[in-house]
Amino acid sequence: MTAEAADPREEIKEVELDREQEVNLLEELGGPQGIADSSLPGLAFVIGYTATGQNLSLAAIIAVGLGALIGAVRVVRGEPVKYAIGGFFGVALAGFIATRTGRAENFFLPGLFLNGGWALLYAASIAVRWPLMGVLIGPLIGEGTSWRQDPARVRLFSRISWVWVGTFLLRLVVQLPLYFSGALVALGVAKAAMGLPVFAVAIWISYLMMKAAGIDLRPAAERESETADG
Repeated sequence: MTAEAADPREEIKEVELDREQEVNLLEELGGPQGIADSSLPGLAFVIGYTATGQNLSLAAIIAVGLGALIGAVRVVRGEPVKYAIGGFFGVALAGFIATRTGRAENFFLPGLFLNGGWALLYAASIAVRWPLMGVLIGPLIGEGTSWRQDPARVRLFSRISWVWVGTFLLRLVVQLPLYFSGALVALGVAKAAMGLPVFAVAIWISYLMMKAAGIDLRPAAERESETADG
């Protein structure tokens, strides 16, 4: 007697659930739009600097103006204001540093420090057994900070946090030599290329690791609703 074929509707439902959980994790880390938007002002700065005959002030104005426009659009869309404000002030700080120092490559200096800071923060959180991915994901999966009482959970979130340490360090390994060599165009391209694509890979790896551990990434309210319906 042959085994009954799997119901294709169940397979489709499982695929849709996987995608939904990936989106939840991505939104927890700022959303795809926010990650992509962070690269646009840098590209605008490089293009403006090149097109205006290396007019540093004008290039900075173009980048900051684009950052303000992106922030305004996000507010109009009803997205979290913290991302809009944070993105704008990040671009404004980059433009200020570049114009004050007279070095175009310094526009990317805050981003380099930010990557180094995140790598250090993730590593420190692992060292004190408060892995940052656990802090971020715990409330999303309805565990709060109770996961710290489970050594297996702590180890899992520590391993996932190491993925993010590697993500931020990879950016530094690629971008720092370009910064020190003054390769402005290559630096701008590298920042854009290592934005959403690299984050997407890190998120996918994080998701697979949590899925293998049997963690349901859907919001707690949705899980409770499904349990009640069942």
